[in-house]
Amino acid sequence: MINPFKNKKGLGRGLSSLIGDSDIKTSNDKISISSIVPNKNQPRKIFEKQALEDLSNSIKERGIIQPLIVRKSEDRDDKYELIAGERRWQAAQSAGLHEVPVLIIQADNLKSLELAIIENVQRKDLNAIEEAESYKNLIENFNYDQDRVSKFIGKSRSHISNSIRILSLPEKIIEMIRSEKLSQGHAKILIGLENSIILAEKIIKKKLSVRQSENLVRILKNGYKKIYKKKDPNTINTESELASKIGMNVSLHNKKNNSGKLTIEYKDYDQLDRLITIIKENY
Repeated sequence: MINPFKNKKGLGRGLSSLIGDSDIKTSNDKISISSIVPNKNQPRKIFEKQALEDLSNSIKERGIIQPLIVRKSEDRDDKYELIAGERRWQAAQSAGLHEVPVLIIQADNLKSLELAIIENVQRKDLNAIEEAESYKNLIENFNYDQDRVSKFIGKSRSHISNSIRILSLPEKIIEMIRSEKLSQGHAKILIGLENSIILAEKIIKKKLSVRQSENLVRILKNGYKKIYKKKDPNTINTESELASKIGMNVSLHNKKNNSGKLTIEYKDYDQLDRLITIIKENY
């Protein structure tokens, strides 16, 4: 059978190879739109309303050019489960279509999930959380490991690993990523930070780019090392002696060229007056 998906721009080789270059049995047909049920393992959870409206208008004008991919439902004999093309299915319903072109294939749960992931990943339809959850699903429920996911998806192992690690972020940040207030690049920066929620909110409020966010995190992680580096014992002893004589906190910072800064902290005007008196009496 001729593979109707070959050389179709946008689907890429992965989906084509899984359908046309394998032993999956297929048939082209038109079926009632009401006989289709959603995919239980659909990786994509969020469908942008405006994009669906635009697609619906396009379908009204031109119809559905690319068929939906379905399989026979395991639960109901009279239904077909959608594997790929949920946006087209939803938009077709909005457009008032009664029948849609489909490619009916024989596929188990794993193959169904693989096809759904491949289509969405190659179209860049998934947000970072949906993508990560898809990889996690393959690993936890279908005995994949990260190397196998990497080869299957066509992305590096580090990409797969970093993607899954995003799911370790607090739920509040996950929702920010899911709603695309934060990008995948922002998410990677926040992994493992104790104050990640505060930083995420700051990134959104200030509309920081990924590079700006990296710089912010770097500053917070490193602190002001030159200022807060460990002091040598002689400096500490000098600070203690001065503090005991004048009764105020003293901080001494030496630079490499032996210049520096001596800071004396007073709590009220009485302490300030006493400090001034000490200086005047001795100098």
